Amino acid sequence: MKFVETPIAGVIMVEPQVFGDARGFFMETWEARKFAAAGIDAAFVQDNHSRSKQWILRGLHMQASHPQGKLVRVCSGSVFDVVVDLRRSSPSFGAWWGMELSAENQRMLWVPPGIAHGILATSPSADFLYKCTDYYHPTDERTLAWDDPSLGIEWPLPPGVAPELSSKDARGKSFADIEKFA
Repeated sequence: MKFVETPIAGVIMVEPQVFGDARGFFMETWEARKFAAAGIDAAFVQDNHSRSKQWILRGLHMQASHPQGKLVRVCSGSVFDVVVDLRRSSPSFGAWWGMELSAENQRMLWVPPGIAHGILATSPSADFLYKCTDYYHPTDERTLAWDDPSLGIEWPLPPGVAPELSSKDARGKSFADIEKFA
């Protein structure tokens, strides 16, 4: 596996080694020793799988008292994955970064605790898998506004297309108003 630093401190892009032939492929998506050697010493407690149709935007989510680290990947289709650093002590505090995750590129992303996270499905359908380091606490979840002008996130939406949002995500808080981490 190859572990690549991103512009957001602690967010790591993971490129697994893929072994393929005419029958299909095999790849290792998690191996504790390899991840620990790359500085990702995570204990996962929950796996999630979501499916979204094209132009569904989920996020930007975080948990205030129970921040989750997440190892995310796409097993079908493609998404534009976005992270926003909410850690005041981080050199990238307040910055956002995004990349394509797809079944084709088979990349994964390590999102450490203290980061708001969201995805935009860019293919007709996308299956998104993620491992979490803490349990989901519905009353602890917060949503950072996907379109906060102070962040200037450049979502790859075609001209004239608005993302489809849940009612919760449509009421996201501004960066100025959302809880931050130490």
